[in-house]
Amino acid sequence: MIVGTAGHIDHGKTSLLQALTGQSGDRRPQERERGMTIDLGYLYAELASGAGLTGFIDVPGHEKFTHNMLAGAQGIDLVLLVVAADDGVMPQTREHLAIVELLGIPRALVAITKCDRVEAGRVAEVRRQVSDLLAPGPFAEAPLLDVSSVTGDGVETLRDALIRAQGDVEDRGVIGGFRLAIDRAFSVAGAGIVVTGTALSGSVAVGDKLILGPSGKTVRVRGLHAQNQPAEQAFAGQRVALNLSGERLELGQIHRGQWLLAEWLFAPTQRLDIELQLLADEPRTFEHFQPVHVHLGTQDVIARVALLEGTTLKPGGRMFAQLLTNAPVHAVKGDRLIIRDQSAQRTLGGGRVLDPFAPARQRRSPERLAQLKALAGSHNLEQTLPVLLNHGVAGLDPQRLERQFNRPRADWSLPQNVRMIDTRQGPVLFNAQRWARLKFTLLEQLARFHELEPDQMGPDRDRLRRFSALPLERSTFASLLDELRAAGSIDASGPWLHLPDHQVRLNAEDEILWLQLQPLFELAGFDPPWVRDVAKALGQEDAVVRLLLRKLARLGLMHQVVRDLFISDTQLRRMAAVLLHLAEENPQIQVTSFRDALGLGRKRCIQFLEYFDRIGLTRRMGESRLIRHDNALASSGAN
Repeated sequence: MIVGTAGHIDHGKTSLLQALTGQSGDRRPQERERGMTIDLGYLYAELASGAGLTGFIDVPGHEKFTHNMLAGAQGIDLVLLVVAADDGVMPQTREHLAIVELLGIPRALVAITKCDRVEAGRVAEVRRQVSDLLAPGPFAEAPLLDVSSVTGDGVETLRDALIRAQGDVEDRGVIGGFRLAIDRAFSVAGAGIVVTGTALSGSVAVGDKLILGPSGKTVRVRGLHAQNQPAEQAFAGQRVALNLSGERLELGQIHRGQWLLAEWLFAPTQRLDIELQLLADEPRTFEHFQPVHVHLGTQDVIARVALLEGTTLKPGGRMFAQLLTNAPVHAVKGDRLIIRDQSAQRTLGGGRVLDPFAPARQRRSPERLAQLKALAGSHNLEQTLPVLLNHGVAGLDPQRLERQFNRPRADWSLPQNVRMIDTRQGPVLFNAQRWARLKFTLLEQLARFHELEPDQMGPDRDRLRRFSALPLERSTFASLLDELRAAGSIDASGPWLHLPDHQVRLNAEDEILWLQLQPLFELAGFDPPWVRDVAKALGQEDAVVRLLLRKLARLGLMHQVVRDLFISDTQLRRMAAVLLHLAEENPQIQVTSFRDALGLGRKRCIQFLEYFDRIGLTRRMGESRLIRHDNALASSGAN
């Protein structure tokens, strides 16, 4: 069990822990000189024989050191709220209580200290103050214990209460990746770099490789202590000290606020969707995009808060919000955080992380808000996944879900209506019905394209993706298209995609012009006219003739050799037959022999040969060409 203190400055937190454990939490010279805790103190004690060591985190009570208190409050099992009988409830009592409530710490004990200094009536009055303070919150039933660290009165009663609480503490699950928020880093002679923190999830063993965030440096665990005892393995819920090694690893690279993670969990983020709660006694309305300090784990970063369900949030209110941090952070779903004002003078509220990889667009859309509502209402991946998929138009990245929920994919139990779609960029999860609807929509859009452009064979892949406007990544769209092609729902003619029964149709004007064009190209044989010459002969604009010839090329009636040079399919097949005949005489076809066979100039012959290279009939080898016998023209004999 990890116990953390809380309470106003000079209310006796450190003295009480010393009475309980026989150890002093103030070990720094300046703390002993000033009689005030400045930074976190760590103690370990066996409260009862055979009960194992209990870890205590002694936090500073002064308002100037609230950021240190917040670093120590993460991951504790029980809060020991300390209130001095002479002072009673004070400002930091209220702020610390608000913080531990916002952090979702499950249990609390209250120690009324310095009872030796006041009359019994004053103790009773302070007990009433504390009861009134706790009544509206989750600690309303927390035991109130009267103690004196000087005389020792009540210390054993407090010890017994801690022992009983220790029996009630639930073991934290070790499923998932190891996570530790670093609160100290130091060097030990003969060992090297050591970091400490509370293990938030998973387990770690000597020899494991971890990632140091946010730098991404790989480190290895050379040795470890769990609950201040040497160990080979440590688990979630324990105070852990790790002896680290790594390539060019230096102590100056590590400080409070960084984190250690299992390698597969490493994914720094600067955009998180949260469920935000504003404190009821906050005097001001919270404004959209207000700057704040965010305390997450042991990290303190500046962020802007984008409200997602309005432009303001009243004191005591809750709302979905998005944090945009100024530095990379690490979080998983369910992590608690505290928000303080821009000057870090007062606590405004807190929140619960719902999605550490929040979207930059459509963050206020009804679909996204429905996803956040589902995330807020359930901690279980399997229960939440159907809702996320129903409102996830682009599917879900399973690797992102692994990191979001800290659940390896091997532990998932996917619902039957969920499909894992393989794409070139990795798998994507889809609701099976939504995937089927996307296919239907794509076929509808392709049919609409044919109606709008009847003279085109169809769009290429990128144009179809733009035209259909499906909200899919390029790789996911390609997989959708591949499934439709494999099923025979979509055909391809070269790069052009079309429905199986679609045929390009010329309009009446194009039909008339085509009848006029045909004789010119057939009479020209292997030496077709340029577009400008055809246009001049027919009294047409160059652009009109060029557009029709390109349509005919898509129909397969003409072939575009270079920009304004086209040849009819009939003549091209005759030319291909010449190439095949030359290959029978000599497999390595020379430009000169092809030129002599056609009776054309060298430049024109090279243009035709390069076109045959492009369509795959020939392959250039130095200055000669070889026939590709797997090409359709070669296998059909160019007839």
